[in-house]
Amino acid sequence: MDGVTVWWQQLGLVMAGGALGAALRFMVGDAMLRQFGNGFPWGTLTVNLVGAFAAGYVMIWLQSRGNAALYWRAFLIVGIIGGLTTFSSMMLESLLFTRTDRGLMLPLYLGVSLVGGMLLVWAGARAAEAWRW
Repeated sequence: MDGVTVWWQQLGLVMAGGALGAALRFMVGDAMLRQFGNGFPWGTLTVNLVGAFAAGYVMIWLQSRGNAALYWRAFLIVGIIGGLTTFSSMMLESLLFTRTDRGLMLPLYLGVSLVGGMLLVWAGARAAEAWRW
């Protein structure tokens, strides 16, 4: 198969995965908003932390997939996880914190997001290494 065909196939997988990830992002955000209100961006925090774990796990899982890893990476990491996680939303919410009376929550939000994300991407990679099949 030529490189152009592979590229178009990967693009299709990224687009399909991105649509699924964005739909999941919307559903999680909506559920968290209904459950906890809008005092804190729980939906964004949740998808970023879940996405960090999933990215670590999938990265290790793909190491044993050979050439198929190109397609799985496009669909799972770039598509689904990329559509699910929302770093740009986290940055926008951080700006909104500074422009409202919730500015003191900003270090907590960023700290939990970044430290939690690092811990969970590590945990995802470790889990995949332990559960290799």
